[in-house]
Amino acid sequence: MTSQICRSASRTLRSFLSASRSSPLFIEGRAVGAAATVFRGKVSSLGSVYGRADSNRTSNGWISGALVLPAAAYMLQEQEAHAAEMERTFIAIKPDGVQRGLIAEIISRFERKGYKLVAIKLVVPTKGFAEKHYHDLKERPFFSGLCDFLSSGPVLAMVWEGEGVIKYGRKLIGATDPQKSEPGTIRGDLAVVVGRNIIHGSDGPETAKDEIKLWFYPEELVSYSSNAEKWIYGDN
Repeated sequence: MTSQICRSASRTLRSFLSASRSSPLFIEGRAVGAAATVFRGKVSSLGSVYGRADSNRTSNGWISGALVLPAAAYMLQEQEAHAAEMERTFIAIKPDGVQRGLIAEIISRFERKGYKLVAIKLVVPTKGFAEKHYHDLKERPFFSGLCDFLSSGPVLAMVWEGEGVIKYGRKLIGATDPQKSEPGTIRGDLAVVVGRNIIHGSDGPETAKDEIKLWFYPEELVSYSSNAEKWIYGDN
């Protein structure tokens, strides 16, 4: 919800900035105020830098474009720097992670970060299914062994949701080679060798979309509001 508001405000500010390049006209204060509600606390401080609008214009609900546009540009830059997309990613605990009893440990790390679980199931993939999952590696010499391993036991398939979850989910997981993973990451703390690195995570938006579609039917994905979201994202 917060990301949608930020994107809406961004589009409004972009239109203001675009219009200013060809016209010295004034910008209606009410419209700027609506956009600025997303960036509470910024306008008052900017007013001291760029000055106050003419009292006659503000009394009629208009603010000089020359005064508002620098503030609008500042708010747009800040929004772009900090707002992340609300997205979903595919995460799977591989047979070694399941057999070692690491399910609760791994799930807790995503939950403590603030991400939301929207789909989960325990499955034993066939080798044919594993080949579909690793289709981009089919030319590699280790492809067959990789598929044999993924289909050797139960896999916990999950979909997690949150702002920036695809990129940061990979950071939580750590490097493919546990020996190169930083302490504090899942692989850095819980795995030793590449062949038993316990977890898989989508490496980009398109991969996430394809993997979610492969492992889950649409009706298995749950959309809901978590009571914790206001404490994770906030609205100020």
